[in-house]
Amino acid sequence: TAVTMQQVVKSIGGTVKMMDRAAQTMNLEQMSLVMDAFEKQFEDLDVQTGYMEGAIGGTTALDVPQDDVDTLIQRMADEDGLELNAELTEAPQYLPDEAELNERLARLREAS
Repeated sequence: TAVTMQQVVKSIGGTVKMMDRAAQTMNLEQMSLVMDAFEKQFEDLDVQTGYMEGAIGGTTALDVPQDDVDTLIQRMADEDGLELNAELTEAPQYLPDEAELNERLARLREAS
């Protein structure tokens, strides 16, 4: 959630400040402790992210059977007086020839 992310950002910001202080004094023991804390924060973030992804993934539309989705779409179409075709039979395809494309390009260039 946004609150968790704010907490993580605040915590990482504090860790960065501690790293700056440790680097200025070149105290290797302090730097090691800060780096351990930093690593723990990222591990915690990884666990929280995994939990959130699992929770969100469990509630997506992928869990809804396709038949239910199709039924709902058909019901909504019926309510609005629309007609849906389940399949498109040979859709007409229009492919302009090169001369027509060049003509359209020339008109576009004139317009700009």
